[in-house]
Amino acid sequence: MYKGWERTPEDLEAEQNDIEDFTKRLCWKKIAEKGPIAVWRKPTNHLHCAIKLKSSRSLRFCEGRDPDNSWYDEMQTCLTPLPNVEQIRDTAGGILSKWPKRLNVVPLRIKSWSVKGVTAENFNRDNRIWNQRLSHYGIYINFGLAGKYRNIMDMNAGLGGFAAALAKYPVWVMNVVPVNASINTLGIIYERGLIGTYMNWCEAFSTYPRTYDVIHADGIFSTYLNKCESIDILLEMDRILRPEGAVIIRDHVDIIVKAKNEAERLGWQCRMVHSEKGPFHQEKLLIVDNSMKSHITLN
Repeated sequence: MYKGWERTPEDLEAEQNDIEDFTKRLCWKKIAEKGPIAVWRKPTNHLHCAIKLKSSRSLRFCEGRDPDNSWYDEMQTCLTPLPNVEQIRDTAGGILSKWPKRLNVVPLRIKSWSVKGVTAENFNRDNRIWNQRLSHYGIYINFGLAGKYRNIMDMNAGLGGFAAALAKYPVWVMNVVPVNASINTLGIIYERGLIGTYMNWCEAFSTYPRTYDVIHADGIFSTYLNKCESIDILLEMDRILRPEGAVIIRDHVDIIVKAKNEAERLGWQCRMVHSEKGPFHQEKLLIVDNSMKSHITLN
């Protein structure tokens, strides 16, 4: 419908017919239409669609591909199949709990054992841990301060426990799963009703500069040890962090000491503190408050 005012009614109708035809082949169902706006809904399963695709010459189901693989993955002209079901009224993958209950209910991907190494026990323990950690973070950063913090990034989101613990605050969290993480948890994050993406933190993040109020980095420097320089990751964090933004870096004490030295070169106001595990644990926090950012001197 691009620049429809410059095109003939016949041309626009032909384009609309092509769209209608293709959405039917995708098994989408039109549920509303008004003027130039139409809304389609994806089916709950692909039983009917499997029959249609058998007779289609131009569209087929993707085969031998991980449907969750989307980082530098070659695009193909095929339809990603939904999980198999037995009955036409079944919902592929199972029926999700409604929000906000779904935030803390064990996700269906975990219940079905489709994410290797993650159990319901792991999930519930992770929630408890992040509630404890967030309570400790509150000593240094007041997430409930009206108007101060709104957009938050979790650079190594895991199961999304940090974002779930923040649900009681008026904040929005971008949950990032590193592409080289040992377990791909992005599907779990979405099933919880959260938003997320993949990222290689040795590269630039696709976002506007100065986008986030708070950046949370749990083990991110350990994850990328010997893959790229920590100063490069810090520079990218600085690019997407808003003026007067805050950073929480959580890692081994040796890495935190190095990160502190490099962050101070960026003019960040840093302090290394103990985690909730106390002074005798090797995991430490680097708390960054840029509300009084000094002049940058890179040597």
